[in-house]
Amino acid sequence: MKIKLNKRETYAVYAAAGLLGLFVLNQIVFLPLFEKSERLQRQVQVKTDALQKMRALKVEYEAIRKQAEVMKMRFAEREKGFSLFSFLDRLAGEANIKSHITYMKPSTTTKKEVPYKMSMVEMKLQAITIKQFTSYLHMIESSKNAVTLGMISLSRTSKPEGFIDAVLNVETFEESQT
Repeated sequence: MKIKLNKRETYAVYAAAGLLGLFVLNQIVFLPLFEKSERLQRQVQVKTDALQKMRALKVEYEAIRKQAEVMKMRFAEREKGFSLFSFLDRLAGEANIKSHITYMKPSTTTKKEVPYKMSMVEMKLQAITIKQFTSYLHMIESSKNAVTLGMISLSRTSKPEGFIDAVLNVETFEESQT
């Protein structure tokens, strides 16, 4: 059965068919292309972010690696049988504050998988001048033995004016004897 359409109706049918074709073409071709493009852009952004994080981690790793090499060199330069306790005692003698030491408490922390142990000494100094104290601290910090100051607590003495009491924790890594 053939339907007769006038010119205007024929154009309307062609226009509807064209619109329907454009809609189908849009749904099948263009929208998937745009979605794929957006997905690829998101993936590129994720990969770019990951690359930036990797670069930052590389810089951090290199800094840590260099610091570890410096520490290994300092360990190699230390005298054999280095002891933090005897090192601090010797420096106190050089700084003329040995008689002001109230106590020195050594302690160590070791882990099985690490070839080094953390050696700490807590020491209390009584009735010393600021100049004596800073001189002693300078001797500790400027040594090539990789010794660091952990905690420092200062207080004024009640006896002579201008003197202080100090408690300090000094730390270093030492080779474990296993």
